[in-house]
Amino acid sequence: MIEYELHLIRATELRRRAEHERLVREALRQRRAARRAPAARRRAGRESPSDTGHPGRHRHPRTA
Repeated sequence: MIEYELHLIRATELRRRAEHERLVREALRQRRAARRAPAARRRAGRESPSDTGHPGRHRHPRTA
């Protein structure tokens, strides 16, 4: 009978630990999303995703 009770205790502890880890992952996702939201709003206002507002890498054509 003791083995069964120990099994139940371990199973309950595993469930608690899994729930805690899920909550931690969800909190991290929300934090990341909150950090990325302002940048996403700035990007949404542009006409195309490639329009960064910065000049291109090569300003002058390459010489032969």
